[in-house]
Amino acid sequence: MGTTQDEIVAATLAVLDEHGLDGVTMRAVAARLGVQHNTVRWHASSKGRLLELASDELLAHCLDEPLPEAFPDRLKELSRRCRTALLSHRDAARMVAGVFAAEPHTLRYADTVIATLLAAGHSPRTAAWTHWTIFYLILGLTQEQQAAQEAAPALLPDQVPADDYPALVEVLPYCGPDSFDQRFDFALGLIIAGLPRTEGHLGPGH
Repeated sequence: MGTTQDEIVAATLAVLDEHGLDGVTMRAVAARLGVQHNTVRWHASSKGRLLELASDELLAHCLDEPLPEAFPDRLKELSRRCRTALLSHRDAARMVAGVFAAEPHTLRYADTVIATLLAAGHSPRTAAWTHWTIFYLILGLTQEQQAAQEAAPALLPDQVPADDYPALVEVLPYCGPDSFDQRFDFALGLIIAGLPRTEGHLGPGH
């Protein structure tokens, strides 16, 4: 029986975990499976395509469990599940940020988020742009968190003398690598709080 696309995607994620995004190549995935390079290329014509498939797989289980019915709890839970999915593999946020995966799992997740916003009475424009705003938040903060796992935090106390940067010194306790969950919930709360209370559905230009 030949190698399946699912096996190739699973091997890609395994290589990602072991070697990081820079170590993911067609040949590395083939070696992981013990198959020829052309076997991988049969299912994914390029490294870019391989990363698209792997990125889509990350979101495969975001909708497995029942979601809250009420808004904004449903939106918050979807966003947290997406972030958790990206945190489950090394460099996953950087991988997703570098591709455009118009694939079933990704599209289904986006459709569910946007449907949640539309059902809450927001316009198509607000629903679409809120989804992207939250997704960009997830990608950016998760990339920072995953980078912090590989190296020390970028900002250290001795880099910000109090005489030169008094405001930064005052907030430094809130910028450490142990506050990512709180920072995410805070930012997500700000986005949701900034949504209009009610809009109805405006036309395509709104």
